[in-house]
Amino acid sequence: MDDAKQRDKSRPTIKDVAVEARVSVGTASAVLNGRANVARETRDHVEAVMKRMGYEPKSAARAMRRNLVSSIGLIVPDLRNSFFSQVAEGVQRGIAGHDILMTLCLSWAESEREEYFAQLLRSQRLDGVVYLSGTGLPSTSLLELTKTGTVVFVDEVLPGVDCPSVCSDNRRGAREVARCVLDAGHTEIAVIEGPRRLWTADQRLSGFREAISSCGLDPDKMRYLLGDYTEKSGYQAAAELFSGEEGNWPTAVICANDQMALGVLDFCGEAGISVPQAVSVTGFDDIAEARRTRPTLTTVSQPGFDMGRAAAHLLLHSIGVRAEPPERCDFDTNVRIRGSVSKPPK
Repeated sequence: MDDAKQRDKSRPTIKDVAVEARVSVGTASAVLNGRANVARETRDHVEAVMKRMGYEPKSAARAMRRNLVSSIGLIVPDLRNSFFSQVAEGVQRGIAGHDILMTLCLSWAESEREEYFAQLLRSQRLDGVVYLSGTGLPSTSLLELTKTGTVVFVDEVLPGVDCPSVCSDNRRGAREVARCVLDAGHTEIAVIEGPRRLWTADQRLSGFREAISSCGLDPDKMRYLLGDYTEKSGYQAAAELFSGEEGNWPTAVICANDQMALGVLDFCGEAGISVPQAVSVTGFDDIAEARRTRPTLTTVSQPGFDMGRAAAHLLLHSIGVRAEPPERCDFDTNVRIRGSVSKPPK
């Protein structure tokens, strides 16, 4: 028996993994291939067993030996925002079992870095790219990349770029979270917008304004401050909002994402402004931190993991690795009502 055959014989099989994890072979295989019909707890358990046993899919081992591993790129603004981390995890799950290597690039929402990574990935002749834009600007290299390779956008639509995308209903989510604030009785409302060049920011602002208008209020009479989706910009906006006489303060601050809402909560905590007794605060994305703030943050949930996995499946289908496209590319959003919203102070 030669060395290669001896190594294959000593490696754990998917059946060995199933026995060790106390699941069926079908379930273990479903986890390996990133299928959606496995409970998260079961999937995490089986993956832990695979890691502990050193399980390596035979297809991946053969591909590595023959140098046939495909490569895709993933460009994201950063991983500090856990929504982007969820998307990245979903992309990785979506390519599991397909002999594909993912290259992660962090752009920090800087146009120069997005241009650099698009140029680099194009020169590497990758099979495709999953792209989360932090700038909303279609760089020259990105446009070239869309011509020579396959690109799938997640949660953004760029002007002049004709590419498939996976998005959630940002407008509806923004409209519904704003209605929570309005239904609580607030009329003195401030909105902290996201970067105006981004499609998501535009959609969310439109949703906020639609909700305000539907309640018989003039959206143009509300106060709007421009943020950049970072916690720092939320903090700075709050400092501006609460710098004058208390009688001129808003009773509610609607933020276009959770990071900025966290900045508002930080400022209020430092300034001794009680949330939600003195001011209500909302966010968007439902990042992990939103459930750990005090009070917990009312926000809009969008399924980052599922969106990332769908983007991976869409990309794999486009490059001929996967026979079927994802079941859906448009995802719902849902309001998570928590402790940061109450009636306005009397």
